[in-house]
Amino acid sequence: MKEHLIVGITQGSPADIAGIKKGERLISLNGKEILDIFDYDFIAEDENVSLVTMSSDGEEKHYEIEKEEGEELGLLFEESLMDNYKSCYNKCIFCFIDQNPQGMRETIYFKDDDSRLSFLQGNYITMTNMKDSEIDRIIEYKLAPINISVHTTNPELRCSMLHNRFAGRIMEHIEKLYKAEIPMNAQIVLCKGVNDGEELLRSLRDLAAFAPVMGSVSVVPVGLTKYRDGLCQLDEFNSEDAEDVIDMIEDIQKEVYDKYGIHFAHASDEWYIMAGREIPSEDNYDGYNQLENGVGMTRLLYNEFTEAVDTVLEYKESQKGLKRLIHKRSKEEKIYDAILTKNPGRKVSTVCGLLSKDNRHYICKELSRVRPDVEFFVYPIENKFFGPKITVTGLLTGSDIVSGLQGCELGDALLIPSSCLKADEDIFLDDMTLEELKNALQVETVIVKSYGMEYLRNILGV
Repeated sequence: MKEHLIVGITQGSPADIAGIKKGERLISLNGKEILDIFDYDFIAEDENVSLVTMSSDGEEKHYEIEKEEGEELGLLFEESLMDNYKSCYNKCIFCFIDQNPQGMRETIYFKDDDSRLSFLQGNYITMTNMKDSEIDRIIEYKLAPINISVHTTNPELRCSMLHNRFAGRIMEHIEKLYKAEIPMNAQIVLCKGVNDGEELLRSLRDLAAFAPVMGSVSVVPVGLTKYRDGLCQLDEFNSEDAEDVIDMIEDIQKEVYDKYGIHFAHASDEWYIMAGREIPSEDNYDGYNQLENGVGMTRLLYNEFTEAVDTVLEYKESQKGLKRLIHKRSKEEKIYDAILTKNPGRKVSTVCGLLSKDNRHYICKELSRVRPDVEFFVYPIENKFFGPKITVTGLLTGSDIVSGLQGCELGDALLIPSSCLKADEDIFLDDMTLEELKNALQVETVIVKSYGMEYLRNILGV
C-alpha cells in the first residue's frame, strides 16, 4: 500500500485540530488506498473522514475527523501530485524534445504524458500509456478539460507517426470520454506529406463528430530545429501550404458553427502569418482556449494593447477643462495621468522571434497615438540556438538575445517577454540566467507578462 509523507499541517485546519503531526505518513482515507492527489481530494471532500497514518517510529495511528463538506483537511505532502509523473514512451516523428541539443538541464529532456497534468496544467497527452481504468478515473472524478494530442484519427498512420502500436486506439478513448460528457480539446501537429491534405480533412471531420463536448482542435505546423540528425526527414511548409490549411479549417469552422455555435477548428497564428492573411477577429477564437498552442495570441495582443491605449485616450479626453487635485483621483486615474506625462522622451527596446516582428511594430504604431514622444525599438532575433526554422518568441535563448542585441540602441529599459523564461525561475532555455543577461547588456531589464495596460505601463516606466 502506498504511503505519503506529510510535510506540513495547515494551522487551525481539521487535521491540525485532530492532532496529526508533520512527519507521519498517510496510509489510507476512509479505508481506501490513496494513489495520487485526485484520490485524496475526492475522498477528503466528505464530512466524515477516517485516516490511518504511520508515525516516524512505525506506530499505526487512527483519526476520525468531522468537518464541513468540501473543507480542506489541511495536509501538505512531499509531492504535489502525490505520485511520480508519467513519462511518454512514444517516439513521435515530430517530437520537439528529441530535437534539443545535448548538455541542457535534465528537465528539458523529460517527456510527460500524464492525464493528471492535462487537468492540472493544461498539458496535452497522447493517451497511449493509459489503461482503461485510468480513463474510468477521469470520468469518475470528472477531470476536465482533458487536452489530447491527436495528430491524426487514422489508426495506422497514428501508430506510425507515434511509433507506438497502441496509438491506434485514440478514437475509442475519445468516444468513451464523449459519452461521459467530459470536455476535451485536441491538438494536431501537422507534418508536410504525412498527416496533412486529405488526412487532415479526415481528422477534422472525425473529431467534429464529438463537438461540442470536444470544444476545440488546434492545427499547428511542426517545429524543426537544426538538431534532427538521425530523425525522420520532415519538410517545411510554404505559403501555399498555409493557404490550403487555412481554407480547410475555415470550411470546417462553418460546418460546426452552424450546428453548435462554436468555431471548433483553429489554425495557429503561424499559418496566417505564413500565408500573409489577416488574423481573424476575436469572435473566431471562442474565448482563446488554445492560446498555449499559439492560437489567437496575435489577435489578443492587438486587442489588449489597443484597448489599453483607447482607455487612456478616453480618460485624457474626459479630463479636458477639468481641474482636480491629484490626491482626489482614483488609483486608475493616477496611473492614466502617469502614462500620459511620465518620462518624456523615454527610449525602450524589446525582443521577439522573427515570426512576431509585425506584432511588435503594431504596438509601436498604437503607442504613438498616446505618447508620440516615446521611442520603442523592436529587435527581431534570429534563433541560432535551435536554428533559423524556429521563429517563435518563446523559444529564444538568452545567448541569442545577447548576441542579437550587440551594437543596438537599447534605451532606458529592455522588455523581455515572459514566455522566454522558465515558468517558475528567471532562466532561459540555454540556462543563461536573467541576471547574466542583464550584466552582459548593461541595461535595465523588465519581464512582461501581458500585452494590455501592464505592457503599456512597462514601456513608459510607470
